[in-house]
Amino acid sequence: MIGSEVLAHAFFIEGAYVQAFPAFGVERRGAPVLAFCRFDRNPIHLRSQIYEPDHVIVLDASLLESVDVTQGLKAEGTVLINGKQGLAYYRDLVGEQYRVSVVDAGSIAVEHRLGSAANPIVNTAILGAFSRGTGLVSIDAVAQAIEEYVPVKKEENMLAARDAYEKVLMDL
Repeated sequence: MIGSEVLAHAFFIEGAYVQAFPAFGVERRGAPVLAFCRFDRNPIHLRSQIYEPDHVIVLDASLLESVDVTQGLKAEGTVLINGKQGLAYYRDLVGEQYRVSVVDAGSIAVEHRLGSAANPIVNTAILGAFSRGTGLVSIDAVAQAIEEYVPVKKEENMLAARDAYEKVLMDL
């Protein structure tokens, strides 16, 4: 959830109107959680969950086995996956109609001492990959949002975002 808030702040830094909010389903430890970020160059009057996203970020690749992460995703939308496999592997799981990007945000997070190997904290790293994979928000705005919004390990989080920006693999 903090990732959607930091992303919204990065868009805000670049002059966009933004919304960021979570949606909770079954409240149990380990259950999938949804978080949304809406941005526009014009004021946003809509106040609902996003049912037809342009982009989807998957923080845990194992969800691809049990959750249809592309439900409602617009044709030619982007799916950014935190995973260790290559593009071709995830392309087969997601489908040809979507753009796929993948980054090993878990390893990047561990390298920058964000969480542990068993439980890496990948939120900020994945935002760097999103910046490069979509081109919608600059990595500098993401880094500034991290500096202004993230309460601890600011430098490590900014470095993780910039590292993921460089290491993301994406469809061309």
